[in-house]
Amino acid sequence: MSSSSTRSPAIMGASPARKMEWSIEHLSLGVSGNGTSFPKDKINILVLENVSTTAKDMLASDGFHVESEKRAFTEDELIERIENIHVLGIRSKTKVTQRVMESGKKLLAIGCFCIGTDQVDLDFAEKKGIAVFNAPFANTRSVAELVIAEIIALSRRLSDTSAAMHQGIWNKSALGCYEVRGKTLGIVGYGHIGSQLSVLAEMMGMKVIFYDHMPKLPLGNSESRADLASLLIESDVVSVHVPKSEQTFMMFREEHFALMKKGAYFINNARGTVADLDALAAVLKSGHLGGAAVDVFPIEPEKNGPFTNVLQGCPNTILTPHIGGSTHEAQDKIGEEVASALLRFINQGSTTGSVNLPNVEMPVAPFSHRILNIHENVPGVLRDINNIFAALNVNVRAQVLGTTNNVGYLIIDVDKVTSVDTKNAISALPASLRTRLLY
Repeated sequence: MSSSSTRSPAIMGASPARKMEWSIEHLSLGVSGNGTSFPKDKINILVLENVSTTAKDMLASDGFHVESEKRAFTEDELIERIENIHVLGIRSKTKVTQRVMESGKKLLAIGCFCIGTDQVDLDFAEKKGIAVFNAPFANTRSVAELVIAEIIALSRRLSDTSAAMHQGIWNKSALGCYEVRGKTLGIVGYGHIGSQLSVLAEMMGMKVIFYDHMPKLPLGNSESRADLASLLIESDVVSVHVPKSEQTFMMFREEHFALMKKGAYFINNARGTVADLDALAAVLKSGHLGGAAVDVFPIEPEKNGPFTNVLQGCPNTILTPHIGGSTHEAQDKIGEEVASALLRFINQGSTTGSVNLPNVEMPVAPFSHRILNIHENVPGVLRDINNIFAALNVNVRAQVLGTTNNVGYLIIDVDKVTSVDTKNAISALPASLRTRLLY
């Protein structure tokens, strides 16, 4: 548990820099002098990259001031715009760097309307007490269906056949074309998408095996494999569904492709850093692999336009521009999931679903004011906060704390009569990073 120094918190002062930070915070999203909530229409939300109208409508209908842009912003553009923004919504192309967050003095939360969050500097966001949310489940079905389509398309060489027809060439042949029934699908990463794909593939008569670094419950008749090599040797199709991490960086190299069956197919709809594309191109051109489908790339354009890659021109190779979750259904679900998380955070202080702060949620206590405090996870903070309660004769109706290695997040419901003084005293603690009087 978080705790603190032995100095009396009631008289403890913050450094001038910290006092200035809390002055800004109190003006931007604190409370008015009579202790009422900051007006919702003064809370500015900026959503970029053509985020679903479902999300924008949910946020606007709750009373917030919502601005939207269809395109991604560069770092400099975002720095210029972020000064008066309280909540930022992005997809995968906009990068939220340390410079951006340092410029966003009022920024409380970032909603990533996608699965990945590697476009945000999560460590710095945690240090600044900025909550980051994403949508880990919403596009699961869309990605799994795309993989099924790619498995069939690769097995029937539809990409090359269709391209030939567009070029005016009629070439009817069964050479290199197969049914998927009875073939073995090897899934690398048996999480939300991998397990959903497992179910769909079995429905088409495929045998499913999987490898995951964590023990997972097999669905249906799927079977786990003890190591990646065993899966590669056995599979007719390998589909990758792992997150971006040090462990998954270039986990498919020349030696891994060499282990795969001659004529097997490789599918990557996960992260662009997972596979060595030069090595993949080599085994496709040599004929060792029968085809590949790739939806993610190590470097992706920030906007629609020209694109070049080593895999272009490889036989029986499907290249798509990161469209795994790009369906109307997925985008609506993503919009609803992330917007709901942001609304719970803004209105109640709930961090359930946050990827960088402790996940904390507490029912609203009637006839009380709610104080939210994010602090450095150092010894003595709770003691100092409890001393504040005692010094100010605060009646605490409910409180809950969660911690990570670096920060603690505390939700406290107190009697209304003492809420403003309590909030100010807690914000003055040296370990406090961000304190809000929510309502």
